[in-house]
Amino acid sequence: MTPRAPAAVAGRPAWFGPGDLNGFLGLALDNVGVLVILSGALIGIFGFPADLVLGKMVPGTALGVLAGDLVYTWLALRLMRRTGRTNVTAMPFGIDTPTVFAMVFGVLGPVMVATKDPVLAWKVGMAVTVAIGVIKTVLAFGGDWTRRVVPRAALLGSIAGVAILLIAYLPMLKIFHEPLAGLVALLVLFLGLFAGVRMPFGLPSAFAAVIAGLAVHWATVWATGTRAHALAAVTVQLALPLPTLAWIDALPATLPYLAIALPFALVTIVGGIDNTESAIAAGDEYRTRDILLTEALATVLAGACGGVVQNTPYIGHPAYKAMGARAGYTLLTALVIGLGAMAGVLSVLVTLLPEAIVAPILVFVGLEITAQAFHASPRHHGPAVALALVPVAAAVVVIQASGLLAGVGKSPADLTGEAAHTWRAITLLGNGFILTAVVWAAALVAMLDRRLTGAALAFAVASVATLFGLMHSPAPNGAVFWPWAPPGSEPLRFAGAYGVLAVLCGLASGRSAR
Repeated sequence: MTPRAPAAVAGRPAWFGPGDLNGFLGLALDNVGVLVILSGALIGIFGFPADLVLGKMVPGTALGVLAGDLVYTWLALRLMRRTGRTNVTAMPFGIDTPTVFAMVFGVLGPVMVATKDPVLAWKVGMAVTVAIGVIKTVLAFGGDWTRRVVPRAALLGSIAGVAILLIAYLPMLKIFHEPLAGLVALLVLFLGLFAGVRMPFGLPSAFAAVIAGLAVHWATVWATGTRAHALAAVTVQLALPLPTLAWIDALPATLPYLAIALPFALVTIVGGIDNTESAIAAGDEYRTRDILLTEALATVLAGACGGVVQNTPYIGHPAYKAMGARAGYTLLTALVIGLGAMAGVLSVLVTLLPEAIVAPILVFVGLEITAQAFHASPRHHGPAVALALVPVAAAVVVIQASGLLAGVGKSPADLTGEAAHTWRAITLLGNGFILTAVVWAAALVAMLDRRLTGAALAFAVASVATLFGLMHSPAPNGAVFWPWAPPGSEPLRFAGAYGVLAVLCGLASGRSAR
Protein backbone atom coordinates (compact mmCIF):
# COMPACT_ATOMS: atom_id res chain seq x y z
CA MET A 1 0.00 0.00 0.00
CA THR A 2 1.49 3.34 -1.04
CA PRO A 3 0.47 6.15 1.32
CA ARG A 4 -0.62 9.46 -0.11
CA ALA A 5 1.24 12.59 0.87
CA PRO A 6 -0.89 14.46 3.39
CA ALA A 7 -1.87 17.98 2.55
CA ALA A 8 -0.90 20.70 4.95
CA VAL A 9 -3.77 21.41 7.33
CA ALA A 10 -4.23 24.68 9.09
CA GLY A 11 -2.92 24.47 12.63
CA ARG A 12 -1.11 21.19 12.02
CA PRO A 13 2.43 20.90 10.62
CA ALA A 14 2.63 18.94 7.35
CA TRP A 15 5.20 16.54 8.82
CA PHE A 16 2.71 15.21 11.35
CA GLY A 17 -0.24 13.14 10.13
CA PRO A 18 -2.78 10.61 11.43
CA GLY A 19 -0.38 7.76 10.59
CA ASP A 20 2.08 9.05 13.17
CA LEU A 21 -0.09 7.64 15.95
CA ASN A 22 0.16 4.20 14.30
CA GLY A 23 3.91 4.57 14.02
CA PHE A 24 4.27 5.86 17.56
CA LEU A 25 2.37 2.90 19.00
CA GLY A 26 4.54 0.41 17.14
CA LEU A 27 7.90 2.05 17.84
CA ALA A 28 7.24 3.12 21.43
CA LEU A 29 5.75 -0.20 22.47
CA ASP A 30 8.72 -2.01 20.94
CA ASN A 31 11.15 0.07 22.98
CA VAL A 32 9.07 -0.24 26.14
CA GLY A 33 9.07 -4.01 25.78
CA VAL A 34 12.85 -4.12 25.42
CA LEU A 35 13.33 -2.03 28.57
CA VAL A 36 10.99 -4.32 30.49
CA ILE A 37 12.93 -7.40 29.31
CA LEU A 38 16.18 -5.75 30.42
CA SER A 39 14.95 -4.79 33.87
CA GLY A 40 13.08 -8.03 34.45
CA ALA A 41 16.09 -10.21 33.63
CA LEU A 42 18.53 -8.20 35.70
CA ILE A 43 16.29 -7.94 38.77
CA GLY A 44 14.49 -11.27 38.56
CA ILE A 45 17.29 -13.57 37.37
CA PHE A 46 20.53 -12.03 38.64
CA GLY A 47 19.28 -10.16 41.68
CA PHE A 48 20.33 -6.64 40.73
CA PRO A 49 18.89 -3.96 43.04
CA ALA A 50 15.75 -2.47 41.50
CA ASP A 51 16.87 1.09 42.27
CA LEU A 52 20.12 0.55 40.33
CA VAL A 53 18.37 -0.92 37.30
CA LEU A 54 15.38 1.45 37.22
CA GLY A 55 17.22 4.50 38.53
CA LYS A 56 20.44 4.25 36.50
CA MET A 57 20.50 1.63 33.75
CA VAL A 58 17.03 2.12 32.25
CA PRO A 59 17.10 5.95 32.16
CA GLY A 60 20.62 5.97 30.70
CA THR A 61 19.65 3.47 28.01
CA ALA A 62 16.47 5.42 27.25
CA LEU A 63 18.49 8.64 26.91
CA GLY A 64 20.08 7.17 23.79
CA VAL A 65 16.59 6.63 22.36
CA LEU A 66 15.65 10.22 23.17
CA ALA A 67 18.74 11.62 21.44
CA GLY A 68 18.60 9.32 18.42
CA ASP A 69 14.91 9.78 17.68
CA LEU A 70 15.23 13.57 17.99
CA VAL A 71 18.06 13.56 15.43
CA TYR A 72 16.15 11.24 13.10
CA THR A 73 13.15 13.57 13.36
CA TRP A 74 15.38 16.48 12.36
CA LEU A 75 16.87 14.49 9.46
CA ALA A 76 13.34 13.82 8.16
CA LEU A 77 12.41 17.49 8.40
CA ARG A 78 15.61 18.43 6.58
CA LEU A 79 14.79 15.94 3.81
CA MET A 80 11.28 17.41 3.54
CA ARG A 81 12.70 20.90 3.09
CA ARG A 82 15.27 19.75 0.56
CA THR A 83 12.85 17.74 -1.59
CA GLY A 84 9.64 19.70 -1.04
CA ARG A 85 7.79 16.50 -0.14
CA THR A 86 5.57 16.11 2.91
CA ASN A 87 5.35 12.31 2.74
CA VAL A 88 8.87 11.76 4.08
CA THR A 89 8.99 9.16 6.86
CA ALA A 90 11.61 9.39 9.60
CA MET A 91 13.83 6.39 10.24
CA PRO A 92 12.70 4.41 13.31
CA PHE A 93 15.24 4.27 16.14
CA GLY A 94 15.48 2.45 19.44
CA ILE A 95 17.21 -0.06 21.69
CA ASP A 96 18.92 -3.01 20.01
CA THR A 97 17.11 -6.15 21.18
CA PRO A 98 19.87 -8.74 20.50
CA THR A 99 22.32 -6.63 22.49
CA VAL A 100 19.97 -6.75 25.48
CA PHE A 101 20.38 -10.51 25.71
CA ALA A 102 24.13 -10.32 25.03
CA MET A 103 24.67 -7.72 27.75
CA VAL A 104 22.42 -9.41 30.31
CA PHE A 105 23.71 -12.96 29.85
CA GLY A 106 27.20 -12.23 28.51
CA VAL A 107 28.36 -9.24 30.57
CA LEU A 108 26.17 -7.95 33.40
CA GLY A 109 24.98 -11.31 34.67
CA PRO A 110 28.39 -13.06 34.65
CA VAL A 111 30.10 -10.12 36.41
CA MET A 112 27.34 -10.12 39.04
CA VAL A 113 27.65 -13.88 39.58
CA ALA A 114 31.45 -13.73 39.82
CA THR A 115 31.80 -10.67 42.06
CA LYS A 116 28.41 -10.25 43.79
CA ASP A 117 28.97 -6.54 43.12
CA PRO A 118 26.07 -5.02 41.13
CA VAL A 119 27.73 -1.61 40.92
CA LEU A 120 30.87 -3.11 39.35
CA ALA A 121 28.70 -5.06 36.90
CA TRP A 122 26.90 -1.84 35.98
CA LYS A 123 30.22 -0.04 35.40
CA VAL A 124 31.46 -2.88 33.18
CA GLY A 125 28.20 -2.71 31.23
CA MET A 126 28.64 1.03 30.73
CA ALA A 127 32.25 0.55 29.56
CA VAL A 128 31.27 -2.12 27.02
CA THR A 129 28.43 0.10 25.73
CA VAL A 130 30.79 3.06 25.31
CA ALA A 131 33.26 0.77 23.49
CA ILE A 132 30.50 -0.36 21.11
CA GLY A 133 29.64 3.28 20.41
CA VAL A 134 33.26 4.24 19.72
CA ILE A 135 33.71 1.30 17.32
CA LYS A 136 30.50 2.24 15.51
CA THR A 137 31.67 5.84 15.19
CA VAL A 138 34.77 4.68 13.32
CA LEU A 139 32.83 2.24 11.14
CA ALA A 140 30.15 4.81 10.27
CA PHE A 141 32.40 6.61 7.80
CA GLY A 142 32.40 3.57 5.50
CA GLY A 143 28.63 3.32 5.25
CA ASP A 144 28.09 5.13 1.93
CA TRP A 145 30.92 3.17 0.30
CA THR A 146 29.37 -0.10 1.47
CA ARG A 147 26.02 0.86 -0.05
CA ARG A 148 27.69 1.40 -3.42
CA VAL A 149 29.59 -1.88 -3.34
CA VAL A 150 27.08 -4.35 -1.85
CA PRO A 151 24.06 -5.26 -4.05
CA ARG A 152 20.63 -4.15 -2.92
CA ALA A 153 19.38 -7.75 -2.88
CA ALA A 154 22.11 -8.63 -0.37
CA LEU A 155 21.34 -5.69 1.91
CA LEU A 156 17.56 -6.03 1.74
CA GLY A 157 17.69 -9.84 1.75
CA SER A 158 19.49 -9.97 5.08
CA ILE A 159 17.01 -7.57 6.61
CA ALA A 160 14.08 -9.55 5.14
CA GLY A 161 15.30 -12.65 6.95
CA VAL A 162 15.30 -10.79 10.25
CA ALA A 163 11.89 -9.33 9.42
CA ILE A 164 10.00 -12.51 8.60
CA LEU A 165 11.71 -14.86 11.07
CA LEU A 166 12.35 -12.66 14.10
CA ILE A 167 10.02 -9.67 13.83
CA ALA A 168 7.00 -11.55 12.40
CA TYR A 169 7.40 -15.20 13.45
CA LEU A 170 8.35 -14.79 17.12
CA PRO A 171 5.57 -12.26 17.86
CA MET A 172 3.12 -14.61 16.12
CA LEU A 173 3.89 -17.13 18.85
CA LYS A 174 2.80 -14.51 21.40
CA ILE A 175 -0.51 -14.18 19.56
CA PHE A 176 -1.07 -17.91 19.90
CA HIS A 177 -0.67 -17.65 23.67
CA GLU A 178 -3.96 -15.72 23.68
CA PRO A 179 -5.47 -16.46 20.25
CA LEU A 180 -8.87 -14.81 20.52
CA ALA A 181 -7.64 -11.35 21.53
CA GLY A 182 -4.45 -11.63 19.47
CA LEU A 183 -6.09 -12.75 16.23
CA VAL A 184 -8.83 -10.14 16.55
CA ALA A 185 -6.17 -7.43 16.93
CA LEU A 186 -4.24 -8.88 13.97
CA LEU A 187 -7.34 -8.91 11.76
CA VAL A 188 -8.28 -5.33 12.61
CA LEU A 189 -4.75 -4.20 11.80
CA PHE A 190 -4.70 -6.06 8.48
CA LEU A 191 -8.15 -4.72 7.54
CA GLY A 192 -6.95 -1.18 8.09
CA LEU A 193 -3.43 -1.34 6.65
CA PHE A 194 -3.79 -3.99 3.91
CA ALA A 195 -7.48 -3.86 2.93
CA GLY A 196 -7.87 -0.10 3.37
CA VAL A 197 -10.93 -0.44 5.63
CA ARG A 198 -11.70 2.80 7.46
CA MET A 199 -11.77 2.35 11.22
CA PRO A 200 -14.67 3.66 13.34
CA PHE A 201 -14.39 7.36 14.23
CA GLY A 202 -11.36 7.58 11.91
CA LEU A 203 -9.08 5.88 14.45
CA PRO A 204 -5.59 4.89 13.22
CA SER A 205 -5.48 1.18 12.41
CA ALA A 206 -2.83 0.24 14.98
CA PHE A 207 -4.68 2.08 17.72
CA ALA A 208 -7.98 0.47 16.71
CA ALA A 209 -6.31 -2.96 16.74
CA VAL A 210 -5.02 -2.41 20.28
CA ILE A 211 -8.44 -1.20 21.48
CA ALA A 212 -10.19 -4.20 19.89
CA GLY A 213 -7.68 -6.63 21.36
CA LEU A 214 -7.96 -5.07 24.82
CA ALA A 215 -11.77 -5.27 24.67
CA VAL A 216 -11.67 -8.97 23.82
CA HIS A 217 -8.97 -9.62 26.43
CA TRP A 218 -10.85 -8.05 29.32
CA ALA A 219 -14.16 -9.52 28.16
CA THR A 220 -12.51 -12.94 28.31
CA VAL A 221 -11.14 -12.18 31.77
CA TRP A 222 -14.62 -11.17 32.94
CA ALA A 223 -16.36 -14.16 31.34
CA THR A 224 -13.92 -16.85 32.51
CA GLY A 225 -12.64 -15.36 35.73
CA THR A 226 -9.04 -15.98 34.62
CA ARG A 227 -6.42 -13.33 34.04
CA ALA A 228 -3.86 -14.11 31.35
CA HIS A 229 -2.07 -10.82 31.89
CA ALA A 230 -1.59 -9.73 35.49
CA LEU A 231 -1.09 -6.12 36.44
CA ALA A 232 2.10 -5.38 38.36
CA ALA A 233 2.66 -2.81 41.07
CA VAL A 234 4.79 0.13 39.93
CA THR A 235 6.84 2.58 41.96
CA VAL A 236 7.18 5.90 40.15
CA GLN A 237 10.28 7.94 40.94
CA LEU A 238 12.35 10.60 39.18
CA ALA A 239 15.63 9.30 37.73
CA LEU A 240 17.77 11.70 35.66
CA PRO A 241 20.54 10.09 33.55
CA LEU A 242 23.54 12.28 34.35
CA PRO A 243 26.98 11.91 32.69
CA THR A 244 29.47 9.90 34.71
CA LEU A 245 33.04 8.62 34.34
CA ALA A 246 32.49 5.88 36.91
CA TRP A 247 32.95 3.25 34.20
CA ILE A 248 36.61 4.22 33.75
CA ASP A 249 37.41 2.65 37.13
CA ALA A 250 36.11 -0.66 35.84
CA LEU A 251 38.24 -0.83 32.66
CA PRO A 252 40.55 -3.58 33.99
CA ALA A 253 37.52 -5.74 34.77
CA THR A 254 36.01 -4.85 31.38
CA LEU A 255 38.81 -6.21 29.16
CA PRO A 256 37.58 -9.85 29.08
CA TYR A 257 34.19 -8.67 27.85
CA LEU A 258 35.31 -6.32 25.09
CA ALA A 259 35.19 -9.21 22.61
CA ILE A 260 31.41 -8.75 22.69
CA ALA A 261 31.71 -5.12 21.59
CA LEU A 262 33.10 -5.67 18.08
CA PRO A 263 30.57 -8.18 16.69
CA PHE A 264 27.58 -6.31 18.06
CA ALA A 265 28.93 -3.02 16.73
CA LEU A 266 29.40 -4.64 13.32
CA VAL A 267 25.94 -6.19 13.39
CA THR A 268 24.18 -2.88 14.01
CA ILE A 269 26.35 -1.04 11.48
CA VAL A 270 25.43 -3.61 8.82
CA GLY A 271 21.84 -3.38 10.00
CA GLY A 272 21.98 0.42 9.80
CA ILE A 273 23.24 0.21 6.23
CA ASP A 274 20.46 -2.26 5.42
CA ASN A 275 17.85 -0.04 7.02
CA THR A 276 19.08 3.02 5.13
CA GLU A 277 18.91 1.07 1.88
CA SER A 278 15.41 -0.02 2.84
CA ALA A 279 14.37 3.61 3.39
CA ILE A 280 15.91 4.68 0.07
CA ALA A 281 14.04 1.89 -1.71
CA ALA A 282 10.85 3.26 -0.15
CA GLY A 283 11.62 6.75 -1.50
CA ASP A 284 13.38 8.49 1.42
CA GLU A 285 17.04 8.98 0.52
CA TYR A 286 18.91 9.49 3.75
CA ARG A 287 22.68 9.65 3.81
CA THR A 288 24.04 6.43 5.28
CA ARG A 289 26.77 8.19 7.26
CA ASP A 290 24.24 10.47 8.99
CA ILE A 291 22.15 7.48 10.07
CA LEU A 292 25.16 5.51 11.31
CA LEU A 293 26.84 8.40 13.13
CA THR A 294 23.61 9.15 14.95
CA GLU A 295 23.30 5.61 16.28
CA ALA A 296 27.01 5.56 17.21
CA LEU A 297 26.99 8.83 19.13
CA ALA A 298 23.65 8.03 20.79
CA THR A 299 25.19 4.77 22.03
CA VAL A 300 28.21 6.62 23.45
CA LEU A 301 25.87 9.08 25.16
CA ALA A 302 23.76 6.27 26.63
CA GLY A 303 26.81 4.42 27.97
CA ALA A 304 28.34 7.57 29.45
CA CYS A 305 25.10 8.34 31.29
CA GLY A 306 24.50 4.94 32.85
CA GLY A 307 23.04 2.97 29.95
CA VAL A 308 24.04 -0.64 29.31
CA VAL A 309 22.57 -1.39 25.85
CA GLN A 310 23.43 0.12 22.48
CA ASN A 311 20.99 1.99 20.24
CA THR A 312 20.32 1.28 16.60
CA PRO A 313 18.02 2.26 13.71
CA TYR A 314 15.11 -0.16 13.69
CA ILE A 315 14.08 -2.41 10.87
CA GLY A 316 10.72 -1.30 9.52
CA HIS A 317 10.90 2.03 7.73
CA PRO A 318 8.72 0.75 4.82
CA ALA A 319 6.09 -0.48 7.27
CA TYR A 320 5.96 2.84 9.08
CA LYS A 321 5.70 4.58 5.73
CA ALA A 322 2.82 2.28 4.76
CA MET A 323 1.10 3.27 8.01
CA GLY A 324 1.27 6.89 6.86
CA ALA A 325 3.79 7.92 9.54
CA ARG A 326 5.94 11.00 8.86
CA ALA A 327 8.29 12.62 11.38
CA GLY A 328 5.90 13.01 14.29
CA TYR A 329 6.07 9.39 15.43
CA THR A 330 9.80 9.51 16.17
CA LEU A 331 9.37 12.79 18.05
CA LEU A 332 6.60 11.29 20.17
CA THR A 333 8.67 8.15 20.80
CA ALA A 334 11.66 10.23 21.86
CA LEU A 335 9.61 12.12 24.41
CA VAL A 336 7.65 9.17 25.77
CA ILE A 337 10.61 6.78 26.06
CA GLY A 338 13.21 9.31 27.18
CA LEU A 339 11.09 11.36 29.56
CA GLY A 340 8.96 8.38 30.60
CA ALA A 341 12.03 6.43 31.72
CA MET A 342 13.31 9.42 33.65
CA ALA A 343 9.93 9.76 35.37
CA GLY A 344 9.74 6.01 36.04
CA VAL A 345 6.36 5.46 34.40
CA LEU A 346 7.22 3.23 31.41
CA SER A 347 6.38 0.00 33.19
CA VAL A 348 2.79 1.23 33.66
CA LEU A 349 2.27 1.07 29.89
CA VAL A 350 3.51 -2.49 29.70
CA THR A 351 1.26 -3.75 32.48
CA LEU A 352 -1.76 -2.43 30.59
CA LEU A 353 -0.88 -4.07 27.24
CA PRO A 354 -0.77 -7.88 26.91
CA GLU A 355 1.89 -9.12 24.49
CA ALA A 356 -0.68 -10.85 22.28
CA ILE A 357 -2.26 -7.46 21.52
CA VAL A 358 0.97 -5.62 20.75
CA ALA A 359 2.45 -8.47 18.67
CA PRO A 360 0.26 -7.88 15.55
CA ILE A 361 2.01 -4.55 14.95
CA LEU A 362 5.35 -6.36 14.76
CA VAL A 363 3.88 -9.03 12.47
CA PHE A 364 2.73 -6.32 10.05
CA VAL A 365 6.17 -4.68 10.15
CA GLY A 366 7.87 -8.00 9.37
CA LEU A 367 5.59 -8.77 6.43
CA GLU A 368 5.96 -5.30 4.93
CA ILE A 369 9.77 -5.40 5.08
CA THR A 370 9.99 -8.88 3.58
CA ALA A 371 7.73 -7.93 0.68
CA GLN A 372 9.82 -4.83 0.01
CA ALA A 373 13.04 -6.85 -0.22
CA PHE A 374 11.63 -8.74 -3.21
CA HIS A 375 9.83 -5.79 -4.83
CA ALA A 376 12.74 -3.32 -4.57
CA SER A 377 15.41 -5.72 -5.84
CA PRO A 378 15.80 -6.53 -9.55
CA ARG A 379 13.43 -9.36 -10.44
CA HIS A 380 16.19 -11.78 -11.42
CA HIS A 381 17.88 -11.24 -8.02
CA GLY A 382 14.95 -12.91 -6.23
CA PRO A 383 16.91 -16.14 -5.52
CA ALA A 384 19.58 -14.09 -3.72
CA VAL A 385 16.97 -12.48 -1.48
CA ALA A 386 15.58 -15.94 -0.69
CA LEU A 387 19.06 -17.32 0.04
CA ALA A 388 19.64 -14.55 2.59
CA LEU A 389 16.77 -15.94 4.69
CA VAL A 390 18.55 -19.24 5.37
CA PRO A 391 21.17 -18.15 7.97
CA VAL A 392 18.49 -16.22 9.85
CA ALA A 393 16.36 -19.37 10.03
CA ALA A 394 19.26 -21.13 11.75
CA ALA A 395 19.54 -18.33 14.31
CA VAL A 396 15.81 -18.63 15.08
CA VAL A 397 16.12 -22.39 15.58
CA VAL A 398 18.97 -21.82 18.04
CA ILE A 399 16.92 -19.26 19.99
CA GLN A 400 13.83 -21.46 20.16
CA ALA A 401 15.58 -24.76 20.80
CA SER A 402 17.77 -23.29 23.55
CA GLY A 403 14.67 -22.10 25.37
CA LEU A 404 12.95 -25.48 24.99
CA LEU A 405 15.99 -27.35 26.29
CA ALA A 406 16.28 -24.99 29.25
CA GLY A 407 12.61 -25.59 30.02
CA VAL A 408 13.29 -29.27 30.66
CA GLY A 409 16.50 -28.63 32.59
CA LYS A 410 18.82 -29.47 29.70
CA SER A 411 21.34 -27.60 27.55
CA PRO A 412 22.86 -28.18 24.09
CA ALA A 413 25.80 -29.87 25.84
CA ASP A 414 23.45 -32.70 26.80
CA LEU A 415 22.79 -33.64 23.17
CA THR A 416 24.58 -36.70 21.82
CA GLY A 417 25.09 -38.51 18.53
CA GLU A 418 23.40 -37.15 15.43
CA ALA A 419 21.48 -34.59 17.48
CA ALA A 420 24.74 -33.09 18.72
CA HIS A 421 26.14 -32.91 15.16
CA THR A 422 22.95 -31.27 13.91
CA TRP A 423 23.03 -28.73 16.73
CA ARG A 424 26.65 -27.91 15.92
CA ALA A 425 25.78 -27.31 12.27
CA ILE A 426 22.81 -25.11 13.13
CA THR A 427 24.92 -23.06 15.57
CA LEU A 428 27.70 -22.56 13.01
CA LEU A 429 25.18 -21.45 10.39
CA GLY A 430 23.35 -19.13 12.79
CA ASN A 431 26.35 -17.39 14.39
CA GLY A 432 27.08 -14.19 12.46
CA PHE A 433 23.88 -14.70 10.48
CA ILE A 434 23.57 -11.09 9.27
CA LEU A 435 27.02 -10.98 7.70
CA THR A 436 26.56 -14.51 6.33
CA ALA A 437 23.28 -13.49 4.69
CA VAL A 438 24.86 -10.41 3.10
CA VAL A 439 27.91 -12.28 1.77
CA TRP A 440 25.95 -15.26 0.45
CA ALA A 441 23.40 -13.05 -1.29
CA ALA A 442 26.14 -10.82 -2.76
CA ALA A 443 27.92 -13.88 -4.17
CA LEU A 444 24.71 -15.19 -5.74
CA VAL A 445 23.85 -11.76 -7.21
CA ALA A 446 27.27 -11.71 -8.86
CA MET A 447 26.60 -15.18 -10.32
CA LEU A 448 23.15 -14.17 -11.54
CA ASP A 449 24.73 -11.15 -13.25
CA ARG A 450 27.51 -13.36 -14.72
CA ARG A 451 30.17 -11.47 -12.75
CA LEU A 452 32.04 -14.44 -11.33
CA THR A 453 35.00 -12.30 -10.31
CA GLY A 454 32.63 -10.51 -7.93
CA ALA A 455 31.47 -13.86 -6.57
CA ALA A 456 35.08 -14.87 -6.02
CA LEU A 457 35.66 -11.65 -4.08
CA ALA A 458 32.58 -12.31 -1.89
CA PHE A 459 33.82 -15.79 -1.04
CA ALA A 460 37.28 -14.39 -0.27
CA VAL A 461 35.67 -11.97 2.20
CA ALA A 462 33.81 -14.91 3.74
CA SER A 463 37.07 -16.83 4.09
CA VAL A 464 38.71 -14.01 6.02
CA ALA A 465 35.59 -13.35 8.13
CA THR A 466 35.44 -16.96 9.31
CA LEU A 467 39.02 -16.77 10.58
CA PHE A 468 37.89 -14.11 13.07
CA GLY A 469 34.55 -15.70 13.94
CA LEU A 470 32.56 -12.93 12.26
CA MET A 471 30.83 -15.76 10.37
CA HIS A 472 30.26 -19.31 11.61
CA SER A 473 31.87 -18.79 15.00
CA PRO A 474 32.12 -22.16 16.82
CA ALA A 475 31.76 -20.40 20.19
CA PRO A 476 28.27 -21.09 21.63
CA ASN A 477 27.71 -17.34 22.15
CA GLY A 478 29.06 -16.43 18.70
CA ALA A 479 32.12 -14.65 20.12
CA VAL A 480 34.91 -13.45 17.82
CA PHE A 481 38.54 -14.47 18.24
CA TRP A 482 42.00 -14.08 16.73
CA PRO A 483 42.88 -16.40 13.83
CA TRP A 484 45.81 -17.88 15.78
CA ALA A 485 43.61 -18.78 18.77
CA PRO A 486 40.35 -20.25 17.41
CA PRO A 487 38.04 -22.12 19.81
CA GLY A 488 37.94 -25.14 17.50
CA SER A 489 38.94 -26.50 14.10
CA GLU A 490 35.89 -25.19 12.24
CA PRO A 491 37.22 -21.69 11.42
CA LEU A 492 40.16 -23.09 9.45
CA ARG A 493 37.93 -25.60 7.69
CA PHE A 494 35.38 -22.96 6.70
CA ALA A 495 38.10 -20.52 5.64
CA GLY A 496 39.59 -23.21 3.43
CA ALA A 497 36.20 -24.12 1.97
CA TYR A 498 35.36 -20.51 1.11
CA GLY A 499 38.87 -20.11 -0.31
CA VAL A 500 38.25 -23.04 -2.64
CA LEU A 501 34.95 -21.48 -3.75
CA ALA A 502 36.75 -18.20 -4.47
CA VAL A 503 39.34 -19.98 -6.61
CA LEU A 504 36.71 -21.96 -8.50
CA CYS A 505 34.72 -18.80 -9.27
CA GLY A 506 37.89 -17.08 -10.41
CA LEU A 507 38.73 -19.94 -12.75
CA ALA A 508 35.17 -20.05 -14.07
CA SER A 509 35.02 -16.29 -14.71
CA GLY A 510 36.69 -16.69 -18.10
CA ARG A 511 34.10 -19.26 -19.17
CA SER A 512 30.99 -17.35 -18.06
CA ALA A 513 28.53 -16.59 -20.86
CA ARG A 514 27.40 -12.98 -20.79
